[in-house]
This record gives sequence, structure tokens and C-alpha cells, in this order.
Amino acid sequence: MTGKPAPRPNADTKPFWDACNEGRLTYQHCTSCGHAQFYPRSLCVQCGAPALEWRDADPTGTVYTFTVVHRAPSPAFREGGPYVLALVDLSDGFRMMMNVINCPPDSVTIGMPVRITFEEREGQRVPQAEPRS
Repeated sequence: MTGKPAPRPNADTKPFWDACNEGRLTYQHCTSCGHAQFYPRSLCVQCGAPALEWRDADPTGTVYTFTVVHRAPSPAFREGGPYVLALVDLSDGFRMMMNVINCPPDSVTIGMPVRITFEEREGQRVPQAEPRS
């Protein structure tokens, strides 16, 4: 377990965080227009419909863009720095922000293939990306 803070689920995000604790990455899919969305919301951001269902995601994607963080925003993030914060395009058509772990920061590239893994934080599993071959 790390000293990093854990997310605090709300009514919209609880199904996502529950799935993470089971080792599954999920996203919302609109049954009205077919839009895939993340982060969880009560309505589809594409068409405004409340017709959202949860789907298991293919846990692979590519780095869209990233930055190497050299100055941690709080003491909880200082350990292990510098670290990579990336936007990852998931194979199911949505984008998430997460850390790229298990590789040196200078080896991360735009377009790098990644897979989702989970990091334990205060009893909550948080999705992270790691390189895949």
C-alpha cells in the first residue's frame, strides 16, 4: 500500500471503483447513441440520455500524451518521483488519466502500448498503466 490518497466514490462513480477492487476496468456505454464515456456521470455527454450501462473494458491502450512530474503536488506523491502522468486512449474508445508505472520515465513515449494494472491505495484499487509488448 502507498501513502497516496484513495479516491472517494460517489453515487455515479461507485460501480467503477467497485469493479476496480475486483481487478476490472469498466466504463459507461450509452445504449441510446453508442457513446463510450469516462469519467462516470449520470447522463450521456454525447446525447444527454440517462440510458447508460456499465461495460468491462479491454484493459489495453496507448499513451496519447504525458508529462514527467518532477515536483510532487503534495508529500504523498514525493516518494517514487519523478513519475509519469499520462492520458491513455483505451481500446474501447475512451480516454483516462493515470500514471505509467513499472518503467523509467524517460522510456515513456507517445503511442506507447500499455495495459492496465491496479495500485492499492488505502483499501481501494486504482487503475494505472504499464508498458506492454
